[in-house]
Amino acid sequence: MMTLVSGGSKCGKSGYAEKLSEKFTGKKIYIATMQPFGQEAEQAIARHREMRKNKNFLTLEQYTDIEKAKIPENSFVLIECMGNLCANEIFSSGMENPTEKIISGIQEIKKRSEELVIVTNSVSRDGKEYTSETMNYIRCMGEINRKLAEISDNVIECIYGIPVALKGKIYV
Repeated sequence: MMTLVSGGSKCGKSGYAEKLSEKFTGKKIYIATMQPFGQEAEQAIARHREMRKNKNFLTLEQYTDIEKAKIPENSFVLIECMGNLCANEIFSSGMENPTEKIISGIQEIKKRSEELVIVTNSVSRDGKEYTSETMNYIRCMGEINRKLAEISDNVIECIYGIPVALKGKIYV
Protein backbone atom coordinates (compact mmCIF):
# COMPACT_ATOMS: atom_id res chain seq x y z
CA MET A 1 0.00 0.00 0.00
CA MET A 2 1.20 3.53 -0.76
CA THR A 3 -0.02 6.68 0.94
CA LEU A 4 0.85 10.23 -0.06
CA VAL A 5 0.51 12.78 2.76
CA SER A 6 0.45 16.41 1.67
CA GLY A 7 -0.20 19.81 3.14
CA GLY A 8 1.25 23.17 3.91
CA SER A 9 3.99 24.03 6.36
CA LYS A 10 3.47 22.91 9.98
CA CYS A 11 0.05 21.36 9.22
CA GLY A 12 0.57 18.02 10.99
CA LYS A 13 1.51 15.91 7.97
CA SER A 14 4.67 14.44 9.53
CA GLY A 15 2.89 13.46 12.73
CA TYR A 16 0.09 11.85 10.77
CA ALA A 17 2.55 9.98 8.52
CA GLU A 18 4.42 8.62 11.54
CA LYS A 19 1.15 7.57 13.17
CA LEU A 20 0.53 5.28 10.19
CA SER A 21 3.50 3.16 11.31
CA GLU A 22 2.21 2.45 14.82
CA LYS A 23 0.40 -0.81 14.03
CA PHE A 24 3.16 -2.12 11.76
CA THR A 25 5.16 -4.88 13.47
CA GLY A 26 7.93 -5.41 10.91
CA LYS A 27 10.96 -3.29 10.05
CA LYS A 28 10.33 0.44 9.87
CA ILE A 29 12.56 2.58 7.68
CA TYR A 30 12.58 6.38 7.82
CA ILE A 31 14.23 7.93 4.77
CA ALA A 32 15.37 11.40 5.78
CA THR A 33 15.97 13.77 2.87
CA MET A 34 16.72 17.07 4.62
CA GLN A 35 20.36 18.07 4.39
CA PRO A 36 21.61 19.69 7.59
CA PHE A 37 22.40 23.11 6.08
CA GLY A 38 22.07 25.86 8.64
CA GLN A 39 20.47 26.28 12.03
CA GLU A 40 16.86 26.12 10.81
CA ALA A 41 17.44 22.79 9.06
CA GLU A 42 19.27 21.40 12.08
CA GLN A 43 16.36 22.41 14.33
CA ALA A 44 13.84 20.75 12.00
CA ILE A 45 15.93 17.58 11.90
CA ALA A 46 16.18 17.54 15.70
CA ARG A 47 12.41 18.05 16.00
CA HIS A 48 11.71 15.14 13.65
CA ARG A 49 14.19 12.87 15.45
CA GLU A 50 12.45 13.66 18.73
CA MET A 51 9.03 12.92 17.18
CA ARG A 52 10.09 9.43 16.08
CA LYS A 53 12.44 8.66 18.98
CA ASN A 54 10.45 5.73 20.42
CA LYS A 55 8.83 4.50 17.21
CA ASN A 56 11.48 1.91 16.25
CA PHE A 57 12.52 3.48 12.95
CA LEU A 58 15.85 2.78 11.31
CA THR A 59 16.83 6.11 9.74
CA LEU A 60 18.47 6.25 6.32
CA GLU A 61 19.79 9.62 5.22
CA GLN A 62 19.22 9.76 1.48
CA TYR A 63 19.48 13.34 0.22
CA THR A 64 19.54 12.43 -3.48
CA ASP A 65 19.37 9.26 -5.56
CA ILE A 66 16.34 7.79 -3.77
CA GLU A 67 16.62 4.75 -6.02
CA LYS A 68 19.80 3.76 -4.16
CA ALA A 69 18.09 3.49 -0.75
CA LYS A 70 18.63 0.01 0.70
CA ILE A 71 15.15 -1.09 1.72
CA PRO A 72 14.54 -4.49 3.35
CA GLU A 73 11.73 -6.46 1.72
CA ASN A 74 8.26 -6.09 3.27
CA SER A 75 9.15 -3.15 5.48
CA PHE A 76 7.25 0.01 6.35
CA VAL A 77 8.95 2.96 4.64
CA LEU A 78 8.34 6.62 5.41
CA ILE A 79 9.98 9.17 3.12
CA GLU A 80 10.27 12.63 4.70
CA CYS A 81 10.00 14.67 2.53
CA MET A 82 9.56 14.94 -1.21
CA GLY A 83 10.09 18.71 -1.22
CA ASN A 84 13.60 18.30 0.15
CA LEU A 85 14.41 15.41 -2.18
CA CYS A 86 13.32 17.41 -5.23
CA ALA A 87 15.24 20.49 -4.12
CA ASN A 88 18.36 18.42 -3.45
CA GLU A 89 18.23 16.85 -6.91
CA ILE A 90 17.77 20.23 -8.59
CA PHE A 91 20.12 22.40 -6.54
CA SER A 92 22.74 19.91 -5.28
CA SER A 93 22.89 17.48 -8.19
CA GLY A 94 22.21 20.05 -10.88
CA MET A 95 19.29 18.24 -12.51
CA GLU A 96 16.89 20.65 -14.18
CA ASN A 97 13.98 18.20 -13.96
CA PRO A 98 14.40 15.22 -11.61
CA THR A 99 10.75 14.12 -11.91
CA GLU A 100 11.27 10.85 -13.79
CA LYS A 101 14.32 9.90 -11.71
CA ILE A 102 12.41 10.44 -8.47
CA ILE A 103 9.24 8.66 -9.63
CA SER A 104 11.26 5.70 -10.89
CA GLY A 105 13.06 5.47 -7.54
CA ILE A 106 9.76 5.63 -5.63
CA GLN A 107 8.34 2.83 -7.77
CA GLU A 108 11.34 0.65 -6.89
CA ILE A 109 10.87 1.35 -3.17
CA LYS A 110 7.14 0.64 -3.50
CA LYS A 111 7.91 -2.81 -4.96
CA ARG A 112 10.15 -3.73 -2.02
CA SER A 113 8.08 -2.30 0.83
CA GLU A 114 4.88 -3.60 2.35
CA GLU A 115 3.73 -0.10 3.12
CA LEU A 116 5.12 3.16 1.75
CA VAL A 117 4.20 6.58 3.13
CA ILE A 118 5.51 9.70 1.44
CA VAL A 119 5.31 13.18 2.96
CA THR A 120 5.18 16.00 0.43
CA ASN A 121 4.45 19.72 0.37
CA SER A 122 1.87 21.91 -1.26
CA VAL A 123 4.17 24.54 -2.76
CA SER A 124 2.22 26.32 -5.46
CA ARG A 125 -0.84 27.70 -3.74
CA ASP A 126 0.31 31.25 -3.08
CA GLY A 127 0.12 32.27 -6.75
CA LYS A 128 3.29 34.36 -6.61
CA GLU A 129 5.97 34.63 -9.28
CA TYR A 130 9.46 33.74 -8.14
CA THR A 131 12.88 33.49 -9.75
CA SER A 132 13.16 31.08 -12.66
CA GLU A 133 15.00 28.55 -10.47
CA THR A 134 12.24 28.58 -7.84
CA MET A 135 9.53 28.40 -10.52
CA ASN A 136 11.28 25.34 -11.97
CA TYR A 137 11.27 23.74 -8.50
CA ILE A 138 7.54 24.49 -8.07
CA ARG A 139 6.81 23.05 -11.53
CA CYS A 140 8.79 19.89 -10.77
CA MET A 141 7.06 19.46 -7.40
CA GLY A 142 3.69 19.78 -9.10
CA GLU A 143 4.62 17.06 -11.60
CA ILE A 144 6.02 14.80 -8.89
CA ASN A 145 2.98 15.24 -6.64
CA ARG A 146 0.56 14.53 -9.51
CA LYS A 147 2.42 11.37 -10.49
CA LEU A 148 2.69 10.20 -6.88
CA ALA A 149 -1.03 10.79 -6.39
CA GLU A 150 -1.76 8.64 -9.47
CA ILE A 151 0.18 5.64 -8.15
CA SER A 152 -0.89 6.01 -4.50
CA ASP A 153 -3.68 4.02 -2.90
CA ASN A 154 -4.41 6.88 -0.52
CA VAL A 155 -3.84 10.62 -0.85
CA ILE A 156 -4.29 12.51 2.40
CA GLU A 157 -4.14 16.27 2.86
CA CYS A 158 -3.51 17.55 6.36
CA ILE A 159 -5.34 20.79 7.07
CA TYR A 160 -4.78 22.37 10.50
CA GLY A 161 -3.83 18.95 11.86
CA ILE A 162 -6.92 17.25 10.40
CA PRO A 163 -6.27 14.51 7.82
CA VAL A 164 -8.67 14.66 4.87
CA ALA A 165 -8.85 11.82 2.35
CA LEU A 166 -8.59 13.04 -1.25
CA LYS A 167 -8.20 9.50 -2.58
CA GLY A 168 -8.69 6.21 -0.78
CA LYS A 169 -9.25 6.34 2.94
CA ILE A 170 -7.89 7.47 6.28
CA TYR A 171 -6.80 4.40 8.23
CA VAL A 172 -5.50 5.56 11.59
